[in-house]
Amino acid sequence: MVDYTLLGAGSQNNSSVVIKNMEHIIIPNPERFAEIKKRIIEGGAEKLHVLTDFDRTLTKAYVNGQESSTSFAQIRNGGYFGSEYIDKAQELFAKYHPIEIDSNMSRDERAPLMMEWWIKHLDLLIKYGFNKKIVNEIASSGYINFRQGSLELLKSLYEKNVPVIIMSAGLGDMVLENLRIKNSLYGNICPITNLFEFDAEGKAVKSVEPIIHSMNKHEILIPGFPIFEKIKDRKNVLLLGDTLEDIEMIDGFEYDNFLKIGFFNEEKSASGDIDLETFKKKYDVIILNDGSMDFVNELCGEII
Repeated sequence: MVDYTLLGAGSQNNSSVVIKNMEHIIIPNPERFAEIKKRIIEGGAEKLHVLTDFDRTLTKAYVNGQESSTSFAQIRNGGYFGSEYIDKAQELFAKYHPIEIDSNMSRDERAPLMMEWWIKHLDLLIKYGFNKKIVNEIASSGYINFRQGSLELLKSLYEKNVPVIIMSAGLGDMVLENLRIKNSLYGNICPITNLFEFDAEGKAVKSVEPIIHSMNKHEILIPGFPIFEKIKDRKNVLLLGDTLEDIEMIDGFEYDNFLKIGFFNEEKSASGDIDLETFKKKYDVIILNDGSMDFVNELCGEII
């Protein structure tokens, strides 16, 4: 076992530490990390819950050198609804994606347009017959590749009865089916994501609110969900994400200790405005190069 507390603990001026033998781990402030880690370990499993993103966090960002598709893109590219749906979905992408990554616009300017995009695409899926069979086909196809160690992490958290909240802007029914197929949809997992209501034949008839898009996780307050009753006294939080917005999943929850682990999967974001130095200012631990979940598993092993 690597002692991450000792690595860099004597560094000057809180300089960053890169742990090269663990797929390039960066701890920007080793002293701060060590202190938070110590307090969370003292609390043990009974005081812990985990808050995580799904796409590009629990899953790989790249497979065989190719960027992994989002759940929406998997449907668009899978040919499930014919060319008319594909054309309309691509029109939405061409209109809204440049806005999503436009660093010259503020989030307040972009967020309403992202909600508009998500609502239109969810309605489009309902119109063209999105159903449980498609969910199963896509999940069974192997499009989603879980990050090495992710499923082991979920299993260990389940065995110690540590609640796991998965907050995702993707299609939640596909998130859940991917976990189910891997025998990892455990009872301690709470999804806060975009779900559909299905009729008796398994056809989607309505999207379930709240709708979560790429820029409103700070508005999705956990105290508004039933899971809050299970975690309200678990005020040590381990957060996993791959964007700066993922950190805001904690908004609205009064925590005692908060440790943030970020997966920095490429040199820069699509918009080019989020670089490694920005990540280092926001995350307590950074895992580079689409790395494994080994660090997180070791950390959780010490806590629980």
